[in-house]
Amino acid sequence: MKPTPYRNFKESTRHLFRVYAMIPFSILIVLFLAFTIMNGRLNLTQKTTEAAQSISQSISGVYRQYEEEIQRMAESPTVINYVSSHLGSEQVYSEFYDFNNRQKIKSIFHIVNTDGVFLASSAPADALYSNFAFGNLIHRIEQRPGDTLTEMNSFRYSHDRDTSYTFGKAIVKDQQTIGYIIYQLYESDIQKVIFEQNNEIALITDEHNTIIATTSNVTKGVLNKFNPKVDNKGHVLLNGGKYYKYSKRIPGTPIQVITLNSYKSEQYTYYTVSFFVLAASLLLWVLIQFLANKMSARNSESIDKLIHALAQLREGNFNGYVDIQTNDEFQILGNEYNVMLDRLKELIEKNKELSELRTIIEVKQLQSQFHPHFIFNVLETLRYAIKIDANQAQEIVLILSRLLRYSIGHDRSVQLKNDMNYVQDYLKLQQIRFNDRLDYRITVAEETLDVYVPKLLLQPIIENAIKYGYENQSDVLIEINIHTSAGKLILEVRDNGQGMSKERLQEVNRILQSQTNTTQHIGLYNVHRRLVLLYGEASGIHIDSNQGKGTCVVLTIPYEWSEYHV
Repeated sequence: MKPTPYRNFKESTRHLFRVYAMIPFSILIVLFLAFTIMNGRLNLTQKTTEAAQSISQSISGVYRQYEEEIQRMAESPTVINYVSSHLGSEQVYSEFYDFNNRQKIKSIFHIVNTDGVFLASSAPADALYSNFAFGNLIHRIEQRPGDTLTEMNSFRYSHDRDTSYTFGKAIVKDQQTIGYIIYQLYESDIQKVIFEQNNEIALITDEHNTIIATTSNVTKGVLNKFNPKVDNKGHVLLNGGKYYKYSKRIPGTPIQVITLNSYKSEQYTYYTVSFFVLAASLLLWVLIQFLANKMSARNSESIDKLIHALAQLREGNFNGYVDIQTNDEFQILGNEYNVMLDRLKELIEKNKELSELRTIIEVKQLQSQFHPHFIFNVLETLRYAIKIDANQAQEIVLILSRLLRYSIGHDRSVQLKNDMNYVQDYLKLQQIRFNDRLDYRITVAEETLDVYVPKLLLQPIIENAIKYGYENQSDVLIEINIHTSAGKLILEVRDNGQGMSKERLQEVNRILQSQTNTTQHIGLYNVHRRLVLLYGEASGIHIDSNQGKGTCVVLTIPYEWSEYHV
């Protein structure tokens, strides 16, 4: 059977690049067009809705302010006194202008007595109304003296300033109507508020669809009503155009805000995007042809370099680095390959050091599972206990047997709860030995009990705490606290001994961070190096000590629920 020939990588890459570049590109075009249509419709809807909500919020605020102000003025002793005695007009005008100057939508102010005579007005004297329409307005206020009249009506004053919305209320004294106070809001100021929005058409109507203010006269129908034609999809038809409509009624008022935006702007966007996509497609096809040739040539060179480097690695050459400067994934592969070589060499060195350290620890454990002085002291304590307290002697024998059985086990990693049982037995023996001059407290978070740790991890730390804790004092307290923090298992061993000076503490911490140790701190250093080699530089031992107050040794290792083989 004739073997299948290998295809040229350069040609295969070029062909595949052309084919597969067009597949996602075609999908992207479809998604882009769909997104453009959806986004255009969403933007139109959102733009119209946000404009209505913003206008509604502004008009609602103005409405509340005028409603509260006319209520306040109608009940004001100053106004009531003025209507009754015609005295204090300056104060009445001052209060009106103070309020009016603070408003975005300004107004004309009138006070009229029950005979229809204007007692006060901010309108020019020659523009005051005494016609039938104003008389009807007074009559409607008079019919409900306890309520505030709000309605759309149009009055023209001088300088072509029209008002389009009115607030009116009766002025009552001793349960008798003595006059009327009226605020008429300028239409132009209302238009300024609705013109502030980025919206094509906006209008405000009352509950009868009568237009109060609008940004476009095309919305005005018969009797100044807004009654546009609507197609079967709910689109508003105005002046030959199709509009999206959103209306929002202002709560607690008879006013509603209507915003309209034409679909023409959306269609223009579609045409522009379609033209852009077509032009981009042609340009991209030319670019794909060029890049396919360029990439296939460059990538084949990068592949050759990687294959050569792998061949060197297979022969055991750990210095066969690659130099790929293509600014693409092949450069990343080359860099990662170089990092892998460095990591392999580092792991080899670490394994070598860890193996030597294990040998030292195992030899030390074989030579003496416990410090000879500890065995001697326990046996001496046992001898006295046999004579004095047989039960305590039995307890000592049982604890010592458990310690010896545990220490000669061959497991390199154990569950934390097992190692802490050993620690408790060890401290119990020491407590018996020192005749209760040694006290200890152990706090272990429940979620840490099943975590695997190196065997006999805390013994060198506790031995040091006991050894140096009794210097210059008779009682020692050892506190062990084990918990988790930020993904780390924290083991703290604290004593109340004499502690270390600041200089001595700095020296000990410096020794722990060094790569070699020629000092007497072999136990602490071996534990620290073992943790660093097993779990990385973020793990290890840190010592904190205050002279005269005690020492705290903190061990940090990764918090894991599964066994870590050490």
